[in-house]
Amino acid sequence: MSVEADVWLHNGDLLVGHTENSLTPARSLRSLYLDPLASILARQNVPTVSSAHSKRSATPFTSNTSGVFETNTSVSLTLLLDIKSDGQATLPIIKQQLEPLRAKGWLTHTEGSRLLPSPITIVGSGTTPFDLIQSESSTRDVFFDVPLSNLWGDENTATENRTEYSSQNSLYASAQFSKVIGAPWHGVLRPEQVEIVRGQVQAAAALGLKVRYWDTPAWPVSTRDHVWDVLVKEGVGVLNVDDLAGASKRSWYS
Repeated sequence: MSVEADVWLHNGDLLVGHTENSLTPARSLRSLYLDPLASILARQNVPTVSSAHSKRSATPFTSNTSGVFETNTSVSLTLLLDIKSDGQATLPIIKQQLEPLRAKGWLTHTEGSRLLPSPITIVGSGTTPFDLIQSESSTRDVFFDVPLSNLWGDENTATENRTEYSSQNSLYASAQFSKVIGAPWHGVLRPEQVEIVRGQVQAAAALGLKVRYWDTPAWPVSTRDHVWDVLVKEGVGVLNVDDLAGASKRSWYS
């Protein structure tokens, strides 16, 4: 499960909005995401005699805590931060504001070569600088959203020797669907388009990453559903969904 926020560094604070003109101090990263998540996790992890053992045995998190979802406490929520301002200046502020979650052990992180899952997984997209993420060599709790074009060449083949990316520093490999796959033909993806999806998913999986496409077709609904079905069948790691109501009505595991 994943949620996405467009983040801007503005007057020393991190604000959330699709455009810079839409920013307001009332819509900050802390007020809309970080503080509410911290409150949810605090409620989910109130120590009691009856729940302490069951929570520890039911979740995979190294901190022995429950996640944000009441119906499945073992799922880590991915918070995808799409940095819109200068990444070199913005990422350090993000890391500062993550400290309350970090101090509680609620952030997925690395220790040496080990990846330790926790209730919240932070991923940086947009202008997030990979060099800053990679520089955290000992302990890392912000992961990279790799441009899928870095893994997939112009000739629709996997690029080679991209060993700098791995599950130790990255989670997603993302691309704009309309740019790398193109529009469906009369509402249906052509076989060669499906082959590209399959190849890109395999190229990312070879590095331990999950493919994420954004700007997938939203209309008509039959085309949207067809594309969703193909992407799920081919093994994409996450679907970008704007129509949450429509997505919630689908039988994803039937």
